[in-house]
Amino acid sequence: MLPYLLVLTVTATVQAQRVPGEQRNDSCVCKLSSSIWAFPTVKFEGVSNQVQTCEDNLIQFHKKVKDRNVQLPKMELTLKDITARLKPFEYLNTNGLYNALHLRQLMEELDEIYSTASDAHKKSPSKETNDLLKELTRAKKDVQNMYKSNVFNLETMKSRLRDLNNRAQTCKTIPEDFRSTCHQRIMSNISSPVVTKLNSISKSYISGAWGRDAKQNSKERYWEHCLVSGHKHGNTIRMYNSYEDFMASKNYKDESIAPSYSHTNAVQGSGTILYDNTVFYQCYSTAEICSFNITTQATKRLKLDDAGIDNKFPFCYYSCRDWTDIDLEADQDAVWVIYATEENYGNIVVSRLNPLELNITHTWKTHLFKRSVTSTFMVCGVLYATRYVSTYQEEVFYAFDTTTGQEINTLSLPFEKVSAGIANLNYNPVDRKLYMYNDAYLLAYNTFN
Repeated sequence: MLPYLLVLTVTATVQAQRVPGEQRNDSCVCKLSSSIWAFPTVKFEGVSNQVQTCEDNLIQFHKKVKDRNVQLPKMELTLKDITARLKPFEYLNTNGLYNALHLRQLMEELDEIYSTASDAHKKSPSKETNDLLKELTRAKKDVQNMYKSNVFNLETMKSRLRDLNNRAQTCKTIPEDFRSTCHQRIMSNISSPVVTKLNSISKSYISGAWGRDAKQNSKERYWEHCLVSGHKHGNTIRMYNSYEDFMASKNYKDESIAPSYSHTNAVQGSGTILYDNTVFYQCYSTAEICSFNITTQATKRLKLDDAGIDNKFPFCYYSCRDWTDIDLEADQDAVWVIYATEENYGNIVVSRLNPLELNITHTWKTHLFKRSVTSTFMVCGVLYATRYVSTYQEEVFYAFDTTTGQEINTLSLPFEKVSAGIANLNYNPVDRKLYMYNDAYLLAYNTFN
């Protein structure tokens, strides 16, 4: 028996393997391991998938390049067209005609303010109205000089007009009893909560408002309004005829403001107030105020020109409280609306309403950016703004006096709360309390002024 040595080359493993063999019955017998010829299927499939992916990506890339080659000439033509259309406007700007348009707008605003101040002076002449008319006359001369020099600072002039407008609004006739209950102009202190309870519907309803009818000499009625549709909409207000019923959440009546949450007269946002048995609120999805008289079931509407809505200018100091673009407040014999406009650079605008006719009688423009505060309320014709200090503390830091047009941003009146978020804060001139909807909690405070 002659041994043989077979030399086999396995190309799959790129190496040679020596296999011993022996002769049996005129045959050469050897034992081989078939595993050395195993095909690497998994590796092959992996490589194939990578190749396919590369091919797909390459095809997409070629398609994008082809599309861009088609689009680029079109874009070039569009740019040339835009350049040609803008050329006349560039000429106008170079020759100062745009400045002339700006100045004309300023002059129109000045004329409107001058007319307001002149009417106020005729009705009630005073040194203040006389001085204001003189300053407005000087402002008109300044604008006329700008026409000649073609040099002016638009922002500075806009700020000057805002201050003149505020003074003119203050000069308008306001009923003498409007401030009869005010002992001093600025609030001095806020107590610890004298009422703390959950709303009567559900702890999950973190947005809404509550309080007492704010009309002087009105019947004692407490109300509660929860936004129950995505913390955005509502269509009912819960009424209580006594404080005891309110605290016990019994003997209430749910008044329907609108047929459904999506009705055109439904409530949007938490800026609701009750004044003289009438609910004032932002109308559904519009820059309008609605008033709903519970007795007559009648609804009135008033448009707020240029007011930002749908979370354009919500209260937003610590964390944005959605759907708080428009805030209604009540004070003595007036209802106030607090909002912001692009024309006033997102700063707070305060308008005084006639609650019976539902029309705007006065409008003041502040320098306070609405998104920089947590909430606002009105006391004796003074706008107050709060800011977040901590989960359990808030602070009044700002005041704007509509009587003088002066702003104060150095106040520090801290007060307690039970949760971080404030959905609504309103002052009631009848009992001189602040009412807060603090997430799902209802809090009330005594105030001192």
